[in-house]
Amino acid sequence: MSGPGYLFLGDEERALVQQALDEWHLNRYRFDEAAGPSMVYSLEREFEQRTGAPHCLAVNSCTSALLTALVALGVGPGDEVIVPGYTFIASIAAIVHRGAVPVLAEIDESLTLDPADVARRITPATKAIVAVHMLGAPADVGELRRIADEHGLFLIEDAAQACGGRYRGRALGTIGDAGAFSLNLFKIITSGDGGLLTLADDTAYERAFAFHDHGFKPLRQGIADADSLFGMNLRMHELSGAVALGQLRKIDDILGVLRKQKTALLDAIGELPGVTRRRINDPDGECFSFLVLQFETVEAARAVAERLGTSTLIDSGRHYYGNMPQLLARRTPTPSEHPFASSDRRYEANMLPRTDEILGRSIALSVGVVDAYLGSGVGINPLSSPDEIAAAARAVQSAVNEVVAMK
Repeated sequence: MSGPGYLFLGDEERALVQQALDEWHLNRYRFDEAAGPSMVYSLEREFEQRTGAPHCLAVNSCTSALLTALVALGVGPGDEVIVPGYTFIASIAAIVHRGAVPVLAEIDESLTLDPADVARRITPATKAIVAVHMLGAPADVGELRRIADEHGLFLIEDAAQACGGRYRGRALGTIGDAGAFSLNLFKIITSGDGGLLTLADDTAYERAFAFHDHGFKPLRQGIADADSLFGMNLRMHELSGAVALGQLRKIDDILGVLRKQKTALLDAIGELPGVTRRRINDPDGECFSFLVLQFETVEAARAVAERLGTSTLIDSGRHYYGNMPQLLARRTPTPSEHPFASSDRRYEANMLPRTDEILGRSIALSVGVVDAYLGSGVGINPLSSPDEIAAAARAVQSAVNEVVAMK
């Protein structure tokens, strides 16, 4: 049970961690100028160089990155933020903790936000759109960027599951006004826990830095202006930064292996009766960490999932809005006058019929992320041999053919 980055941990990460320990540098700041840049600082600058993002800020989780992005962009109490009904609960939790109101929107066959449905849900209270690059593949951020610009909205990219992905040549997380990435155990690259935030605007970056570190200006070059917000402590630890830096330096190798493994699995499975593959908005830009099969009916998908010992995506834990009791019960982090609790928006099961139908007839096979909670507990991993890939393909073929024969 892990993501691809975990399987690539090795001497590179160990050496960077050992360097930090040898020097006893455990904080992201190097208060001795002669000591040179910290691991966290180097991680931020190398991530900027790789993605082309004007600014990168390392934090302690992707949830913190999302919350910090909302703060930096001025999203606050009563603002509406459009978010897909298929995402991890953290995308919605960050909105609620800002006092804003999540507005759930449908996904399409790509398993990401349906731009047409997003456009229908915009109101005068809408402040931002959160595009989630689910299961390692990009949302239609080109169209979502156009919609956001047309209505004067912020676009935030939740790239927790898609670090290293691209859309039409641009790095995910750099097309919107902010991008949030996860470094937890189940992600493309990992530091155990941790997150990265990319920002396009200088002022937004300064606000983000102040929020993540007690109101300080970037790199603690003085105290932020008096009108800045109260900051918190969401900093990344230096040892996490060391591991993440080692992982970032091998991300191209990781993505290359994932592409090779997914291609091999696709070739081995071949065409299946009554089965299509998930639509990918940019086939060259995905992370190749999952293979999603979509069936003609919910019943067929459920029958195949049962034979494989897995589940359809509608049953994938708190990634489906209907499995989020906090949302459906309007549980808030503050008293009942919280805008989320007092708004007239309703959150209930089956409120997104298209999302329900698509997730109900979709199965995710692991390629790099082996995670039953996410719905990808079966399949292969980056280290699977050709024989293991062939065996996984035969299992899928057998399950599908058995279900077809029962019709």
